[in-house]
Amino acid sequence: MSKKAKVLIVDDDPLNRLVLEKTLKEEHDVFLVESGEKALTFVKTTQVDLIILDVIMPGISGYDVIVQLKENPITQSVPVIFISANRSHDDETKGLELGAMDYITKPFSPSIVRVRVRNQLLIKQKNDLLEMLASIDGLTEIPNRRYLDENLSREWRRSKRNGSPLSVLLMDIDHFKRYNDCYGHRAGDECLKKVAQVLVAQCERGSDFIARYGGEEFAAVLPGMNKHEAKKFANKLRNAVNALNIEHKASLNADHITISIGIATTQSGKVCAEQALLEEADLGLYAAKDAGRDRIVAR
Repeated sequence: MSKKAKVLIVDDDPLNRLVLEKTLKEEHDVFLVESGEKALTFVKTTQVDLIILDVIMPGISGYDVIVQLKENPITQSVPVIFISANRSHDDETKGLELGAMDYITKPFSPSIVRVRVRNQLLIKQKNDLLEMLASIDGLTEIPNRRYLDENLSREWRRSKRNGSPLSVLLMDIDHFKRYNDCYGHRAGDECLKKVAQVLVAQCERGSDFIARYGGEEFAAVLPGMNKHEAKKFANKLRNAVNALNIEHKASLNADHITISIGIATTQSGKVCAEQALLEEADLGLYAAKDAGRDRIVAR
C-alpha cells in the first residue's frame, strides 16, 4: 500500500477547513491550521507534500506565507495551491508569479479540488524522483558529490546551531590507477561498486552519510561524532574494505585493495567553515598516504 501524501490546509474559515478535510481525507493525511503564522510554525517540524493556502487571512496573508516558504530551502519545493474568494485575474496572476502551482476560487467544487491536488502531487512525485536520480552516482548507486555538498551544508548549519560535533572523512582506494592498469577498467568499476557497498553497509545510524567524492575517492559526513568516535568509525570502514580481500597484486602496500582515510572534526565550541572541514580531511588523507597508506590520520 502506497504511503499517503501529507496535505496542509491553511484557512481561517472553519467551514472551509472542514469541507476541504472531508474532500481530501480519504486519499491523503490532512492537517489543518487557521493562520499563516501557524502554517509557518507547522512546517518547521512537519514535512508536508502539498499546501492549500487561503489568500486573505487575519495577520499575514497567503501571499506573505508563500514568500517565506520559497525563501526557506526546506519548504521551497513544496507545491502550494492558493484558494481564494477573489476572482480577479490580477490576484491569480500574483499568486502564480509568487510560486503557487495552482489557484482555486471559492466557492469550490470538491471534485475539482481532488483532481487538482492529485495532479500536483503526481508532478511533485516525478520531480522528487528526478531530483533523487540527479543525486545518485550512476556507477556505485550511492549519493554523488552534489548530494554530499548539500548534506554537508545542512549538517554544518545544524552543528553550528546546536554546538554539536561534526566529523568528515575522505577516503581513497590505495593505488587504484595501478589496479586499473593491471586488471582493466571493467574490473576497476566492479571494485568501486564493492567498496561503495561495503562502506555504506557499515552505517548503523540514519544520520551517517557516505557518498562517492569522485574517481576512487569516497566521503562520509558524520553528525554528532567527535574525533575519537570518528576514528573508531573510520577504522571500522578500513577493516571492512580489507575484509573484502579484493586481490591487488600491483599495489605497493598490500596484496589486496586497501583504503587510506583522512578525518576532520569541528572543535568543541567552534565550527569552522564547511569547506574547511573537507580541506582538513583532505590534508589528513594525504598524510595517511605519505605515511604508507592503509591507515587513518585525524586532523
